[in-house]
Amino acid sequence: MPPGATRYRILIAICVVAVVATALLPRIAQDPLYHQFADTNSLLSIPNAFNVLSNLLFAWAGAAGLYRLVRQKSLHIEGRIYPAYCCFFAALILIAIGSAYYHWAPDNQSLIWDRLPMTVAFMSFITILIGERLSVSLAKKLFPVLLACGIASIVYWHFSELAGSGDLRPYALVQFLPMLLAPFILSMFDSAYDRRADLWWFIAWFLVARICEVLDSQIYNWLIFVSGHSLKHLTAGIACLVFLRYLHLRRSLVQ
Repeated sequence: MPPGATRYRILIAICVVAVVATALLPRIAQDPLYHQFADTNSLLSIPNAFNVLSNLLFAWAGAAGLYRLVRQKSLHIEGRIYPAYCCFFAALILIAIGSAYYHWAPDNQSLIWDRLPMTVAFMSFITILIGERLSVSLAKKLFPVLLACGIASIVYWHFSELAGSGDLRPYALVQFLPMLLAPFILSMFDSAYDRRADLWWFIAWFLVARICEVLDSQIYNWLIFVSGHSLKHLTAGIACLVFLRYLHLRRSLVQ
């Protein structure tokens, strides 16, 4: 494992390179074909039924997380970044609502409410990793900044689309940089808790979700009854349940 200062330099370098590379990319407009999903079947008068209903797993993970965090107080967390855990699980509930709303009638306007809570979840998760692995004080300072950046990326995309010059670059950075940083943080910084493999499973399930999203129509042609996008929701929901289970079962290694 690299020395302490080197590890921080590597993380800073990753962030700088990602920001600069994103800025140098040409403007990324929203592809109209994005809204054309493979499975458009209705069920019980619900349009695009499986893409809508598969979001229920997010609601379950979010509600269970908030209940165990706020009422049962049964999750093992870093108390000084308590708001980040709350925002993460609350965002999952909002993802379920926003994504179901979007998939009911997919277009750019409804897509805002799908993506907005996702940025809150991404920023909350990376704050939790920073607080548990790097520095609690740094995480506390970064959290409101990260949340603001996540929300701003969606606001910017929305108004750039209205102006006829849609640009998804900031949102892409907000979405993918946390998932890029997470493996490096897990590899280079020790945890005060056991069950470290659970976080790798969390990341693995999210990678599966991304693959399912990309292979939406191919998976639908293979399986017929379920599409890649519906499986994306389910596998991402499983990832969130893995994270919840991790917070519930882990124990401190510090005696």
